[in-house]
Amino acid sequence: MDYILSIETATKNCSVGLSLDGQTVLCKEIAENGYSHAEKLHVFIEEILQEADILFSDLKAIAVSQGPGSYTGLRIGVSAAKGLCYSLNIPLIAIDTLETLARQLKVESGIIVPMIDARRMECYTAFFDVNYSKIRAVESEIIDETTYQDVSDEVHLLGDGASKCQTVLTDRKFVFHTDYIYPSAKEMSSIAYSKYKKSDTVDVAYFEPFYLKDFMIVK
Repeated sequence: MDYILSIETATKNCSVGLSLDGQTVLCKEIAENGYSHAEKLHVFIEEILQEADILFSDLKAIAVSQGPGSYTGLRIGVSAAKGLCYSLNIPLIAIDTLETLARQLKVESGIIVPMIDARRMECYTAFFDVNYSKIRAVESEIIDETTYQDVSDEVHLLGDGASKCQTVLTDRKFVFHTDYIYPSAKEMSSIAYSKYKKSDTVDVAYFEPFYLKDFMIVK
């Protein structure tokens, strides 16, 4: 039995999941404007292990959201994941935050475009097909009326970045899925297990989150 703990803190959603052989068995999460990750993350981890009646030593790996996303959120999640991996001597698995978000949506045709809010009209985006294969790399985009004009397929938009673009992206090809806002550890389970079976892991000592753009301090 391969238990993997997944940590997703790239957005306002502080999410922790436990999977068994690629299937989510428990998940605890909370999305707050105040970014309560530092207070909630370790509490969620302990509660999940208690409810599952397993020990830290039963974990085979830790999966963590690699970004893009909130600088502070990613630092908190990656630091916790690294600490657990180091102390337990188990592998660290890095998972694309945008793929985790994309996997919340199931469609039969078109392009899935998860969008993470990066302030103002900027979003972190990527393109995925209906099988969640990435068909366009992660980008930081300023969204306006000309965005995705070259795309002829139906475009499925989700995430907290998508919700603010509804007044700008008005073509009929754009379909907004407003029920799917934040990436969750629930969708990390199958990805993490697949990577674990292939030994697709990262160096615990040297791994850094994918911030995509530099951290900025603003007044």
